[in-house]
Amino acid sequence: MSKLLNLILNENMKIYRRLRTWILIALMVIVVGGILVIINSTTKPSKDENAWKAETSQNIVNMKMQLSSRGMPAAAKKEIESQIIVSQYRLDNNIPPHDSLWNGVMQAADFIVLVTMLTVIIAADMVAGEFSTGTIKMLLIRPANRSKILLSKYLATLLFSFLLLVLLFATAFVIYGLYQGFSGMNDPYIYASSDGIVNVVNMVPHVLSTYGYQCIGLIMIVTLAFMISTVFRSSALAITLSLLFLFIGPAIAFFLSRYDWVKYFLFANTDLTQYLRGQPLVEGMTLQFSIMVLIAYFIIFNALTWTIFNKRDVAA
Repeated sequence: MSKLLNLILNENMKIYRRLRTWILIALMVIVVGGILVIINSTTKPSKDENAWKAETSQNIVNMKMQLSSRGMPAAAKKEIESQIIVSQYRLDNNIPPHDSLWNGVMQAADFIVLVTMLTVIIAADMVAGEFSTGTIKMLLIRPANRSKILLSKYLATLLFSFLLLVLLFATAFVIYGLYQGFSGMNDPYIYASSDGIVNVVNMVPHVLSTYGYQCIGLIMIVTLAFMISTVFRSSALAITLSLLFLFIGPAIAFFLSRYDWVKYFLFANTDLTQYLRGQPLVEGMTLQFSIMVLIAYFIIFNALTWTIFNKRDVAA
């Protein structure tokens, strides 16, 4: 255990002593923080307390017009129908949308894709970078076996992703707290499930669940990038392929959502927040099903990673 811990510490040193790592961290905080500051600075509450009703009514009309468009993917149609139901519920129950700390932190969860992207850059370079620079030979002369070396790299990468996730949450919490006040613990989160039923839950547990579910998707993408890094010796190629899968994968799942078999596709299951919204990508999908699919992919990715790394000829 002590050898593994030392290896993890060594891999962390490799990550954080690079100027590129700190540039990526600073870039994320600056981009996210800047966007959130702009949003809070330019969003001004209307003096007319009933203005939101007219705006919401118009939005409902616009969304109904969108539903009449031909060729709309099933997932997009369900999302719009859900928004219509929630908007109508707000009108019927006189619940105006409002900005608050936890609403803001919830919206900032959309930036987790940036966390994933930056982590993928690190993950895709963890093994391929060693081969590209030739340092893999020096690494493998250590007394630790290959499996421990690879495990230390994988765990160090995951720790880096969790650090970025915490920084994202903290940035959103501080900025929205300064603008909106550190309150809103009892704010409701309203959503419509796929059966059209409106659900009202407490915002704070929903926010924490959203970040937790997104974390699972983050682990899967990092594991995929780590596998690609092990398969290819070129660091640039590994990073390019990993980022390509990150951006193209969800889009493919979205546009193929009309087919039942797409539920077995990795990227149809990585976004577990679809179950928090009560709107699975494919009718009949459940949280338990997606978890089982992700576990299967996780085992396959890691089996390939360890097998390839342990059998690879370093001298080649």
